[in-house]
Amino acid sequence: MYSFQSPQGAGGALAATARGFQRVSVSLSGRLMLTNYEEYPCTALEMSPGEVEFACLAQPQINERVIAYMNNLGRLEGTVTEISPSGFTMILQATERKREKLAAQLTWLANKHELGLPEDRRHDRLTPRKISTEIVLEDGRRYACRLMDLSLSGAAIDIDIRPPLGTIARLGNMRGKIVRHFMEGVALEFDTVQSRETLKEFL
Repeated sequence: MYSFQSPQGAGGALAATARGFQRVSVSLSGRLMLTNYEEYPCTALEMSPGEVEFACLAQPQINERVIAYMNNLGRLEGTVTEISPSGFTMILQATERKREKLAAQLTWLANKHELGLPEDRRHDRLTPRKISTEIVLEDGRRYACRLMDLSLSGAAIDIDIRPPLGTIARLGNMRGKIVRHFMEGVALEFDTVQSRETLKEFL
């Protein structure tokens, strides 16, 4: 299972960055804004808690500040360090806490096929357009959360609390139970296999 480690421990598609972080291959879509307020769709191709490589039509300048909003990761900002024909690379500007959170999120993305999420493998993962939402526990308590992964039979949720396994919860109109804890949150298994129509508020 992948985790962020020293450059000497990296292998495969991972590459050590100049700042000692490990870059992992990703394919995350989003939008970014340059200092002139022009916005462009973009895709993060490789990323670490300290650096990200984008494929994008934008043509920023070296040292230009860029703000990006990426699916599954949220807001990122940084300074452009390299430019390529297909995009650019930027060093991320983030607090230590933010870097730790990014490390956890990237570890999740790199390993989610090994995490044993409750979703049936016959059910394709869906890309939610609505990421910020809330879950409601059986006793009525509500907690803000972010969708990390969604399928017709379950969801992975980025949340600060860890309700006990087996806790009944509702995500939108879907009722289910908490079946797994992981670093960034919990996995929710729906009581029944959903349809795309049921999930339309997130798609």
